[in-house]
Amino acid sequence: MRILYVEDNPELRETIGMLMEGDGQTVTSCATAEEALELDAQQTFDLLVSDVSLPGLSGTDLARKLLAEDPKRWVVLCSGYELGSYPTSWGPNVRTLLKPFELDELDQLLGSIREAVARPAA
Repeated sequence: MRILYVEDNPELRETIGMLMEGDGQTVTSCATAEEALELDAQQTFDLLVSDVSLPGLSGTDLARKLLAEDPKRWVVLCSGYELGSYPTSWGPNVRTLLKPFELDELDQLLGSIREAVARPAA
């Protein structure tokens, strides 16, 4: 599973990016939504994991742009505040993760997404 991870905090980007690597997962990290759009245009990722608060284009705007192209795309939005059910109205594969999150929360979420991505489309 190819993961695109967008986080403007360099320490978090490096640490969480490394923690998501492995178990058949490769992670490409970047600091801005604009950079993420460029990377995704070169190769589509299976999963977008993005901070909501980013300089320039926000993580929610990034998610909406990518979901407009592919409504079934997997997206995890990470935020320090509760987003409610609002993001889930964007598509069936949009999830949220409240910061700060425990590593096992992230692992469980990635595991369930990895299983869903591996399942053949019905």
